Amino acid sequence: MGKWGRWGLGLVVIVSVGVAIASVTKFIYDRNRIYTVRLATGSPTGEYYAFGNAIAQVTEANEPKIRIEVIESDGSKQNMDDVHTHAVDLALVQNDTPIKRNVRAIAQLYPEMFHLIANKDANINTLSDLNGKRIALMPEGSGSYDLFWPLSQHYGLTKDNLQFRSMTVNEAHRSLQNGSVDALFRIIGLGNNSVAELLTNEQLKLVPIDQIGALQLTQPYLESTIIPKGSYDGGSPVPSEDLPVVAVSALLIANADVHPDVVKAITRILYEHRSELVRINPRTANIQSPDTSQNLGFPLHEGARSYYTQDNPSFLVTYAEPIGLLMSVSILLCSSLWQGRQWLISNQKDRADRYNLEILNLIEKIEQAKDFNELQELRQQLFEILRKVVVDLDIDRISPESFQSFTFPWEVANTAIRHQEIILSGRKTPLSKS
Repeated sequence: MGKWGRWGLGLVVIVSVGVAIASVTKFIYDRNRIYTVRLATGSPTGEYYAFGNAIAQVTEANEPKIRIEVIESDGSKQNMDDVHTHAVDLALVQNDTPIKRNVRAIAQLYPEMFHLIANKDANINTLSDLNGKRIALMPEGSGSYDLFWPLSQHYGLTKDNLQFRSMTVNEAHRSLQNGSVDALFRIIGLGNNSVAELLTNEQLKLVPIDQIGALQLTQPYLESTIIPKGSYDGGSPVPSEDLPVVAVSALLIANADVHPDVVKAITRILYEHRSELVRINPRTANIQSPDTSQNLGFPLHEGARSYYTQDNPSFLVTYAEPIGLLMSVSILLCSSLWQGRQWLISNQKDRADRYNLEILNLIEKIEQAKDFNELQELRQQLFEILRKVVVDLDIDRISPESFQSFTFPWEVANTAIRHQEIILSGRKTPLSKS
């Protein structure tokens, strides 16, 4: 081998060693890298902020290499803009928010219901009755503010015949309570604590919003739903009957450049650690199925798609069964599924009702508790009931709707325990020092 041949061989070896070292270094770096992602949510009193915190806590518990920074924001419009410009990595938005070019979908989360809350003395029984009335709206740029106008336009209302004021959530609630406004419009997940507190005022009521078929002609993203009887107070109840309303869906979105492995891990958390999410925030029980999240009308993030398709069977496996046999049993199968579904729905409701009765019985015992030991036993029973309900929810023994109805009496019982502890502490005679 000549001199130049030996130099060439040496150069190849050096380059090969350098590439190998670089590859190993990158591999080690990737395996040990901590990914910090920024998640834009909403106001601190809103569902987005609480939902984002639940995702952050469970993700960090199960994926130590991913840290989620939960960020407050003014709402869906700002969130969409910030994801588009990569000012943040992830965000929660309403599904009516116009999609930007660099944004990708991860999952459809839960329904957000239109809440029109009015003073009973204002004689507001439908949305059209807002004509000439004073109404509090959420901040400009929020999904609630932007969606109010096409909704009100359908009912023949304009900015000229409404006395509206845009304000923060806390300001809006205070204004309705002190009579500065006649009504408040807000889009929020069912069972929000601040809305529940507002509705403890017997002077206030929820107003139905219907005509969903006509509304969908111009706003196809709207969905028909109900606020179940007693969702905000099982005793009175509030509402007094199933209340028809309109809803949109909350979406989790990401910038297209967020690392696919990070998005795949977060998507996995949503579906495989749902029980952990529910323990932190019961609203996470309404996370939609993977099938629903794959058909949102705009592109999925590469990481989310990787999770959704990881178990997809091959073409040969999918179509291995004879088509003729499939057709012959389909009618019988559909009939069986229908009967099974009816039985399951009935069984889920009965099971949820039994849990609610257990909670009501427990509240009576809490109010009659004489000492802290008895209260501690009752607290353990209360959390054991929650554990059973979460397990039943996870294996579909109760429905998400039934779970929503359960959370309110459970929170009432938990509050009753704390209240009874305060009463017992006031009765307790201080011990003398030994």
